[in-house]
Amino acid sequence: MTVTWEELGWERLAAGVGRCRLPVWDCTAGLVVGDGTALIVDAGSSLGEGARLRTQAQWLAGHRVTHLALTHPHFDHAFGAAAFAGAEVYGAVGMDTVFAGRHAREELRADAVRHGLDAAVAEEAVDALIHPHHQVSGEWTLDLDDGRQVLLANVGPAHTAHDLVVLVPGDPEVVFCGDLVEESGEPQAGADAVPSHWPAALDRLLELGGEDALYVPGHGAVVDAEFVRRQRDALAARFGVSG
Repeated sequence: MTVTWEELGWERLAAGVGRCRLPVWDCTAGLVVGDGTALIVDAGSSLGEGARLRTQAQWLAGHRVTHLALTHPHFDHAFGAAAFAGAEVYGAVGMDTVFAGRHAREELRADAVRHGLDAAVAEEAVDALIHPHHQVSGEWTLDLDDGRQVLLANVGPAHTAHDLVVLVPGDPEVVFCGDLVEESGEPQAGADAVPSHWPAALDRLLELGGEDALYVPGHGAVVDAEFVRRQRDALAARFGVSG
């Protein structure tokens, strides 16, 4: 089946690179297509949403999804991960501890339900949680194929203790920021946030992406470096972080 990005409601950002804005929580999922490979960035809020993402990505790529990068462990970005059977899963180092243990899993389930996810759907997703196969500490260059490389960078802690960004070189360069950057609302700082480090994480994000990159927030419209810089300054003022 041959379809276009637009027909499926995806926004094409560069050659073989795009994203969609998922319903309800306006969460971003990204796709990077290689020749025989496909990388999904974030997996949606449920197994059903993850399965829909996988199907659409396979239509757009023309082959199965081979890699999945999770920008952080919150339910709206990670609960669909088990739908990507056979994919190599990447996350920031330590993310597996969030998915392990009865107490941590109950916290994930309860947080999802508090935000409006159906309790049975949340329970199903938590029961199926998979740990990242590859934990990123610092930077990891991921070779897809046909010469396409993607950089995974652990720039946290900030929004959570386990923040991963995905940089796709090209013209333009595309940076998937996760919830380090939000456009459709004020960045959310929950109990697992590390606000004192958040401005520095955005400094690193800008250093990696540069002035001409497209920055894809975890929620909302694509932004530029100046928007990220303003959000960095606003977060520094909000949390009393100097420098």
